[in-house]
Amino acid sequence: MSTNTRPILLNCEMVRAILEGRKTQTRRVATNVYYDSQYRAKWKAVCKHTEVSIDTPGAMLGDVCPYGQPGDRLWVRETWADASYDDGLCICYRADKERKDVTSNFAATFGRLKYANWAPDLESGAEGRWKPSIHMPRWASRITLEITNVRVERLQDISEADAKAEGVIGEKEAAGAGLAWYDKPRRAFQFLWQSINGPDSWEANPWVWVIEFKRIPQEATS
Repeated sequence: MSTNTRPILLNCEMVRAILEGRKTQTRRVATNVYYDSQYRAKWKAVCKHTEVSIDTPGAMLGDVCPYGQPGDRLWVRETWADASYDDGLCICYRADKERKDVTSNFAATFGRLKYANWAPDLESGAEGRWKPSIHMPRWASRITLEITNVRVERLQDISEADAKAEGVIGEKEAAGAGLAWYDKPRRAFQFLWQSINGPDSWEANPWVWVIEFKRIPQEATS
């Protein structure tokens, strides 16, 4: 069975959570879920000519999930920039300022990138411009995820354990890291969701796709 690969956008905070091993789930608004009393769950997920009840196991639900099914892979698009440093060329990642040396790929990439940024100035914020995640090409991505399960649920049904799996941290962890704190991971996730989707997005309580994943070492993706 072939493995499908799709891009997925993640902000800097969530990229750091993946790199630190804290994030193994992501939630996205389900725009293809509709009410239908003929189904046992009263709601169905639809993709082209396929319809399934939303309580269908993940292996079959993946047929209508826009992000894929268990076994498929997601390559992460994040905020980045092409840059130069000393005598080399590199890709910089804003989440943690890591550099990926692409000097050996110069002939293949020079025509597409200008390398106008000076890496240290870019990283310090002194000068340069970061590129939006949507513009990251596949070859520049450093994170690949394998989907382990998919399901559909209401946004507010997220548990404390799942909120932690989303990469948020609770009061004790935040205090130790010198960060702002919230009462519990679920509440922290609520603030995170609202910061991305708008102040009324939590109260709207939409259906969401829950995508569970594990990170794949880059050497295993080639």
